[in-house]
Formats: sequence, C-alpha cells, structure tokens
Amino acid sequence: MSVTLKCEIKKLIYVHLVIWLLLVAKMSVGHLRLLSHDQVAMPYQWEYPYLLSIVPSLLGLLSFPRNNISYLVLSMISMGLFSIAPLIYGSMEMFPAAQQLYRHGKAYRFLFGFSAVSVMYLVLILAVQVHAWQLYYSKKLLDSWFTSTQEKKRK
Repeated sequence: MSVTLKCEIKKLIYVHLVIWLLLVAKMSVGHLRLLSHDQVAMPYQWEYPYLLSIVPSLLGLLSFPRNNISYLVLSMISMGLFSIAPLIYGSMEMFPAAQQLYRHGKAYRFLFGFSAVSVMYLVLILAVQVHAWQLYYSKKLLDSWFTSTQEKKRK
C-alpha cells in the first residue's frame, strides 16, 4: 500500500511542478517585460507566496526513501500554509475582476489574448485539486506508516 501511495503522490508532485514552472514562467515574462503588457499581465499578489508551494512537495519527496514520518507531517502542514492558503487568497483577490468580467464583459488583464482572470481561475482550480489529492494521499500514507511503526514496536 505504501508503494502505491508514494507513486500517486509522486504523480501529483510532478503535476504540481508543471503548474509551478508555468507560473514562474508567466511571472518572469511579466516582470522582465519580455512580451508586451497586452500579451502577459503582471502577476496577481497571490502568485508570489504560492511560489513557496514547492517546499512542501520537496519535503514530501524527501520523506519517501526512508519512510520519514516527520518530513511527511511537515510537508502536510506546510502545504496548508504555502499552497492552500495562497490559493484561497487568490480566489478572493481575483473575485472582483471575475465578477466584472462576467457581469459587464470587460477584462483589463490579458494572457495571450484571453482574460487573465479566467485563465488564472482555471489554474487555481487545477492547483486546488492537485493539492487536495496530495493531502488526501499523504494522510493515507501517514496512517499506513504509523500503523507499520506501531506493529514493529509491539513485536
């Protein structure tokens, strides 16, 4: 069971890494003004703290080789702080722009011709799902490791 859960979590970490790299690329292009402002908008405020979301994934990967419960717990706690919290803040930050877009049809930020708020909400929804599944599988893995540790102590 542990091997299966580790495999699932690794898949989710790789999906998270792709999302993270796309976000870093978008932010770099926006800040360095490699493309015009009409092509890539400046980043939203929630994107900066979300860059720290790579830390929980790295802690999760570090916990796998020796079934390190401490690293897995740190990964789960920091995922709430560095991954889920910025996403919640991002949904609140972008809500007025989304509301204006859907009520009046006006967008002021664009990402390659598309409304930036629409694209970023899609990214946000995908990221929430990835992190939620990652937490779910991490909890199951933690329970599995804890049960295994308790059985070894009884012997």
